[in-house]
Amino acid sequence: MQTSLAPRIQQGPHAEAIDTILRKCVHCGFCNATCPTYQIRGDELDGPRGRIYQMKQFFEGEPANAQMLKHLDRCLTCRACETTCPSGVKYSHLLEIGKESIEQELPRPWWDRARRWGIVRFINSGWLFTLSIRIGQAMAWILPPALKESVPKRQVPIERNNTVHARKVLMLAGCVQPALAPNTNASASNLLNRFEIEVIEVPGNLCCGAAAFHTSEPEFGMRQVKQLIDNWWPHIEAGAEAIVVTATGCGVSVQDYGRLLAHDPDYRDKAEKVSSLYRDLIEFVEAEVESPAPGNLPAKRVAVHTPCTMQHGLGINHRVEALLAKAGYEICTVEEAHLCCGSAGTYSMLQPAMASQLRSNKIRALSIDQPDIIATANIGCQIHLAQGNKIPVVHWIELLQTAD
Repeated sequence: MQTSLAPRIQQGPHAEAIDTILRKCVHCGFCNATCPTYQIRGDELDGPRGRIYQMKQFFEGEPANAQMLKHLDRCLTCRACETTCPSGVKYSHLLEIGKESIEQELPRPWWDRARRWGIVRFINSGWLFTLSIRIGQAMAWILPPALKESVPKRQVPIERNNTVHARKVLMLAGCVQPALAPNTNASASNLLNRFEIEVIEVPGNLCCGAAAFHTSEPEFGMRQVKQLIDNWWPHIEAGAEAIVVTATGCGVSVQDYGRLLAHDPDYRDKAEKVSSLYRDLIEFVEAEVESPAPGNLPAKRVAVHTPCTMQHGLGINHRVEALLAKAGYEICTVEEAHLCCGSAGTYSMLQPAMASQLRSNKIRALSIDQPDIIATANIGCQIHLAQGNKIPVVHWIELLQTAD
């Protein structure tokens, strides 16, 4: 793709990245074949190629407009297009630059800015978020059916092993997972403790920053990234061998810290170190558990939902299925596994109609082989898929912890 960037873009900090990414695109359109929003809407402007064209027009001097931002907002940032692209176009990086640049020239309406501000602060509010969830769970029995379905069921907490070991890893608790699914990290911690690995969770409501970046709050997100690095750093200096993340949405964010802070002299080296220590839970468990023993429970049929952040962002696919199969579970067939479930960070709150349609499609695809349970690897997908779904949805580590 030929480019002729406008002077204001050429003088900006992202000129080289924009030019490089745009020039890699060869207009082939393969990306549209795996784009969830294009599959639903059939509109070129709601597919990756069309969005690239819109950003290119802006970068070459066309004024920002509301229609342009609307189509970019509809993108899930699932990165299925990046997996499909034969030319290696870094679409998600271009979208990140494009949306931020367009919003600087054309600020969102006040009500949209207020909504996004509120979403980020609420899910990062700690006790307020937890209290709201607990009230919703306690009052669910009197809520209308549609609203009742949106309230996640409260987990019965399991006992957590906090044994001290020579080997230590850091584990991210995150902003919403402690309230919504505390047994995920508890199960992971208990399993690693059995292999004489101590899990350290730094106290406090520490977010990876992804939610803020998803909702047009990059400065707030960057502050969260730096705060998390600062809180982890003493443990890294003390010899923590890895940073294990149980939510793949957070994992993609942590893995990207080196790039995000590459030009920050105070945090560049620390961010690179953090990214190098990052491990998704499946990678770490595979390294420690060569062959889990088959469980004594009745055989369960499991449909594995591999989140977009896992298969497209982290490039990890089919490994959860393999591990659960070793543990004695029967793995069910899943159709169109590459398509997004519609959760996509804060997308389900900002684009509820599209998210609901994608969820219905995904539940149908996960259910074709009549599974007893659905296993996923990301808290957002877990809560989103559980809404209105008769099949239980859990994090896969809970099944491995039970069977092993």
